[in-house]
Amino acid sequence: MAPHKKSKKSKRELKKLKKRKSISTVVPVEPKATESDWWDTFWRKNSSSPGCSVPSDEAAGFKHFFRVSKNTFEYICSLVREDLISRPPSGLINIEGRLLSVEKQVAIALRRLASGESQVSVGAAFGVGQSTVSQVTWRFIEALEERAKHHLKWPDSNKMEEIKSKFEASFGLPNCCGAIDATHIIMTLPAVQTSDDWCDPESNYSMLLQGIVDHEMRFLDIVTGWPGGMTVSRLLKCTGFFKLCEGGERLNGSVRTLPGGEDIREFIAGGVGYPLLPWLITPYESNGLSASMSTFNAMHEAARLLAVRAFSQVKGSWRILNKVMWRPDKRKLPSIILVCCLLHNIVIDCGDNLLPDVALSGHHDPGYGEQCCKLVDPLGRTMRENLAKFFHQGK
Repeated sequence: MAPHKKSKKSKRELKKLKKRKSISTVVPVEPKATESDWWDTFWRKNSSSPGCSVPSDEAAGFKHFFRVSKNTFEYICSLVREDLISRPPSGLINIEGRLLSVEKQVAIALRRLASGESQVSVGAAFGVGQSTVSQVTWRFIEALEERAKHHLKWPDSNKMEEIKSKFEASFGLPNCCGAIDATHIIMTLPAVQTSDDWCDPESNYSMLLQGIVDHEMRFLDIVTGWPGGMTVSRLLKCTGFFKLCEGGERLNGSVRTLPGGEDIREFIAGGVGYPLLPWLITPYESNGLSASMSTFNAMHEAARLLAVRAFSQVKGSWRILNKVMWRPDKRKLPSIILVCCLLHNIVIDCGDNLLPDVALSGHHDPGYGEQCCKLVDPLGRTMRENLAKFFHQGK
């Protein structure tokens, strides 16, 4: 039997179909000349929202919504621009059918992180859908996590000497390289994912964030991703920072010799929840302290509070960290936390000043009692005694 012969009509229809498929739908991209339009539209729509005390000054209003000045905003855009425009923009379309500019994508992501509001609320403020907010925010997080690494790194020896000098000038602590603290990022979890590991001492499900900061409250080292049920002393021992210090590869700079001949190695200041180690100095317990011990504790506490204030600032600036997260992906949450810390550092590095009402007014971990670690290293005890004697002798 001869093969079936295709009709001329079917050939013509096939040709038309191929032609239609070859023509892609062209979506107009917002031109560079109108990149500021998103802000004008956003400002008109949101500057007088009921129940929201937005500054009347437009520059202050920009900081209110996005936590950064316009100059810093442009710098952040420059970091992620290549990543945001190199990926397929499918779905990133506003209600007018135009592709979202890089600037508008960054604004959406910053607003989501800064406010902690729902994706629906953030989308309504920008005229985009919930799924767009979700996609844009995650694309931004992935890009900044990769492109802003240089804003969060351990200092080189020259920078560390500057940090030590500032700590000594401000708090009298010789050879102090930073302050350490930890905070809980609270979340809800599906029943199938709940476990005692993630349930912290206050019966919240949470993830820990530990950070070491310098004299300007800039994060020098962070670790996150660990369950909130851990103590901070146990968390410390699980970190790469602990292993580096114990192996002599960190906090291993020049030794400071005090007037009495005692050697003080590099160290960081931590609270009573941490072990007393040669490179991590904690305060004396508050019972029956001598004058020298009390003086040391006061100086130590002033330095340690830099880390406490840094966490109050990062959780106040990027309020997504201060709200109860609804069933977050625990694999993605560390990236969200890291990017908020990177943004915190970028604000400092760019010389931005936060609006006065941004930082949390209280402690960054309200309701959590202070943990107490009894582990004492003899060399750490000797270091602390030498520092206390140094203060008592008035240098």
